[in-house]
Amino acid sequence: MPTLEERVAYLEGKVEELSGGHTQLRQDIHALDQKVDRFREALSGRIHALDHRLNARIDALDQKFSWWFGWLTGFLITALLAQIGLLGAALFR
Repeated sequence: MPTLEERVAYLEGKVEELSGGHTQLRQDIHALDQKVDRFREALSGRIHALDHRLNARIDALDQKFSWWFGWLTGFLITALLAQIGLLGAALFR
């Protein structure tokens, strides 16, 4: 059976192992935290760039649809006036 001094020495060795493991765990967590921060910054930059590109395309589509809507409205009003003119001419003949 081990003596008290041997038991204490064994426990001190285990405590030192755990303490060293705890320190390593803290360092690993800190390194992981830094990696996550860098990834978050990179991802934020990519999202920001994508947002700008998407906004530019939406603005271009908005201008294009406005232009088409103007032409379509012009054609419809022209067609409506032509029909009213024809009906008026046929009615007052």
